[in-house]
Amino acid sequence: MRARLTVPLIAGAALVAAAPLARAQQPATQLPTLEVGQAAPDFALTGATRFGVLKDPVRLSSFRGKTVVLAFFFKARTRG
Repeated sequence: MRARLTVPLIAGAALVAAAPLARAQQPATQLPTLEVGQAAPDFALTGATRFGVLKDPVRLSSFRGKTVVLAFFFKARTRG
């Protein structure tokens, strides 16, 4: 009985490990490039403050008519 339980767990682990590799092999979609002075398309991002993640996403369209500066801190809230 013990051997029967181990096989599905190993097979499941192999599928989980192979999932990122399958995604990496898919061709990337080509996004249109923006020219200088062109308006950016609307998008939403998860916002965060020093107190935690915001409940609602932050949308670019909510800042229409204002100057917006996007800053990405890719190692924020990590050990690195």
